[in-house]
Amino acid sequence: MSGRGRGARRGVLRVMWRERSAYGFLAPGLILFSIFTVFALLFAFYLTFREWNILEPEKPFVGLQNYQDMVQDEDFRRSIINTAYFTGASVPLGMALGLAVALLLNQPIRGRGLLRTLYFLPNITPFVVAAIIWKWLYNGDYGLFNFYLLKTHLITQPLVWLSDKNLAMPAVVLMSVWASVGFSMVVYLAALQAIPNDLYEAARIDGAGAWARLRYVTLPMLAPSTLFLMVMGIIGSFQVFTQIYIMTSGGPLNRTTTMVYYIYEAAFKFYEMGYASTLAYALFLLLLVFTALQLRLYRRADL
Repeated sequence: MSGRGRGARRGVLRVMWRERSAYGFLAPGLILFSIFTVFALLFAFYLTFREWNILEPEKPFVGLQNYQDMVQDEDFRRSIINTAYFTGASVPLGMALGLAVALLLNQPIRGRGLLRTLYFLPNITPFVVAAIIWKWLYNGDYGLFNFYLLKTHLITQPLVWLSDKNLAMPAVVLMSVWASVGFSMVVYLAALQAIPNDLYEAARIDGAGAWARLRYVTLPMLAPSTLFLMVMGIIGSFQVFTQIYIMTSGGPLNRTTTMVYYIYEAAFKFYEMGYASTLAYALFLLLLVFTALQLRLYRRADL
């Protein structure tokens, strides 16, 4: 090593020693991150090449067999379809309702501070508690939804919301939209309040009505926030688990089995950690694709 290289190295070491207290404060977080994230990721990747059953003493090397099984697994393909269905229904609906509420609560109306708080409450409610409450609301025998639908004669007999293969996923989507509207509302509210009033004044002078101002001023100015909510919503919906676990357990007939719930079943119901790790990496790759799309869309938006 040259003298210049040794000098640079000693300089770095001196700086590290001088700032040793900072490294001491960072150490606990770095250690936890290294064990529970970096090591976990590497070990999960190692498991994808083995038939790793918790109950079996032998953990044989199987090469790419887990990946081949995943490609041929019809239940896994079904979970991808269910996840796409959930994403395609819940994300646009949650964003649209959030925008509508934000537009309403951005007006000078009485009690809008209280209304904003009430609309945001579902977002900070523990998801397990919310899922249990909604499961009770959907109950076919004594749920409030059936009670009021029967009372208003909209239905003639109780609906088994979470046991009907055609109603289970829409029921879960409705609950998820209820929980996500508050976050979309807050993001859109912040974006709406950042739009200069001069743009609206100029539009009024040009004769633009309320709909024209919304279409040609408000929505274009909200494009970055819309992009952010769309990407975050897609990533979050691909990881949906809690409401599925609490409300339907993947049923009926696997109609609500999402990718994360299927991974959970493979790992903790059938104890196939190798195959579950393979499925988890497939989900990771899908999320990586959406992250790359996010970066590309952001770059286009900045141009």
